[in-house]
This record gives sequence, C-alpha cells and structure tokens, in this order.
Amino acid sequence: MSGGKMRFWLVGAAAAALMWSAGCAPQTPSPAAAQPPQASAAPVNTPTALPTPTLTAPPAAAAPTAPPALPTPTLRPTLGADGWKELPVIPTVSQTAREIYAQGQSLGRQPQAFSKVGDCESRTVWFLGDFDLGPQYYNLGPYAALQDTVDYYQGSFGRLSQVARPGFTVASMLSPLWADRKECEPNESPLACEYRQHNPALALISVGTNDVARPDGFEKNLREVIEQTIEAGIVPVLATKADNLEGNHHLNATIARLALEYDLPLWNFWRAVQDLPGQGLQEDRAHLTWSPNDYADPANLKRAWPVRNLTALQVLDALRQELSAD
Repeated sequence: MSGGKMRFWLVGAAAAALMWSAGCAPQTPSPAAAQPPQASAAPVNTPTALPTPTLTAPPAAAAPTAPPALPTPTLRPTLGADGWKELPVIPTVSQTAREIYAQGQSLGRQPQAFSKVGDCESRTVWFLGDFDLGPQYYNLGPYAALQDTVDYYQGSFGRLSQVARPGFTVASMLSPLWADRKECEPNESPLACEYRQHNPALALISVGTNDVARPDGFEKNLREVIEQTIEAGIVPVLATKADNLEGNHHLNATIARLALEYDLPLWNFWRAVQDLPGQGLQEDRAHLTWSPNDYADPANLKRAWPVRNLTALQVLDALRQELSAD
C-alpha cells in the first residue's frame, strides 16, 4: 500500500472510530413555437389597357401564429424552519412513489422485499429483526392487523443489510472502501451491493446520527443516495432521527426538506418519540431506550425501540396496501 493510500486509510479509520463513539456504542439489544408565415412576395406591376400601369395591392399579411403556452409549473410546498416537526409520523403514498414503484416492477424488483439503509440502529439486533424470528419473539397485541405486513415482507426484517452497519455515515454508503469485499463486487458501493443482492422494492433510509461530526456534506451525499435509489426503481422512504446531537435539528430539517423536494414518503420518527419519557433517549441523548416488542403491554410503548419498530411496520403496511393495490 502506498504512503498516500495508507494515510487515506488511517484517516478513514479514525473517522469511523469517531462515528462509532457518536452514535453506535453498544446498547441493550432485543424518490418550438410555430414559425410565423413567410412575408408575401413583393408587389408586381400588372399591365392594363391604360397608358399608365397601376400597381396591385399586396395581399394582406396573415397574423402570426402565437407560440404554445408553457405549462404552469407545479410548486411543492416549502417548510419553515420547524415545519418538519408537524409532519405526520406515517406518510401518505405520493404519485411519485407510485411511479418509482411501477418502474421498479418493470425492472424486476421484488415487491415483497425492503432494504434497511443506515447505521448500527438499522441492524437486525434492535431494528425489526424479531419479526423474522416468529411470534414467540413479538406480540402485536392491539396491532394484530399488521400481521399481514409481517407475513408479506418475511425475509427482509432479519436480513443483515450490506448498507446498515456500525459507524456508517451517508458518505460510507456510497464508498466502495466500506463494502464487504467477500460479498460485493470490485468498485461496488455498499448501497449498490445491497440493492443488487436483495433486489428490494423499498428502502428504509435512516441516517444522520453519525453525520454530526461532518454535516457539511450530508445533503449532497443524501441526494446521491436518494437519486441512486430512484434510478434503481426502488422507493426511498426517508426517516427522521430521534436525537438532536447537532444541537439545532439541522439534519432532520434537511431530511424532511429533501423528502418534500423529491416527493417521497417521510417516516417522521422524531415526532413519534416526543411524548415518551426523555423523548425516548438514553442519558447520552444519542441512543434509544429499549423494551421488548410486546405491544399487548402498554408500558413497552413508553420506550423508543418498540415504538420505532411499530411505526416502521405501520409505514411498511401503508406502502404495501397502496402500492400492491396499484
């Protein structure tokens, strides 16, 4: 390895260590105008029997054709500084999401598969993995109607995603340096590797906690993740995060703004935890509070992890019903 590459690797390793400490320390497991007519020919002299010829009048020029009216652009609403906080936890399914899904189906995307895109908090130990292990590991209780969605997406809940790993930032997802060389192709990013391997119709994108240290490139990199996902015919579902490690909610505001700009589903998880004790955060204000996925016991819904898993199921349920009906 050359000296330059060695320095690059060391910087990346140091950054990964910083990101691990920020958001992924161990915790309790579980989208020509028409041409005007040509000018008439110049008048010609028309001879007559009179000694003095007269000139015929030129034909009247036709009125020029008006250019076609330009279409009126559709302006999407904009958010104020804190407008994202009022957006619903469970999104509606937009026309854009329907079009991306339809394109994906024409490309052979698997309608009963979704991928997790994120950091350690998108790993199966805490996030959704129980729903692939069987009913002995969860109890939907009053949310028993979600069982159809659990059955529909079997195999995705417990999948070890190539693009949901401890320490991941949005930039990591796009870099072949972070890809599993045993699983991914040469020069393939973790994002492209996961989409190739799992062939999903949907992607749950939960990012931001590890981007606090380097927020400047967050929007640019998240745009790239969104656009690569859309181009692959996969519906991106963006999620806000529970923490505010950046201090001013800048990253959540960016996530919500991009969801609105691209007309994509937004899972506003931040709003779902605001009424929980401590807003669902441990004392470090970075990690979520844990409790089992037993929704028959209301006490469990006072903790952020079961609320995260429940609202994720509700998002998947809304998308399944709307998109499969199309």
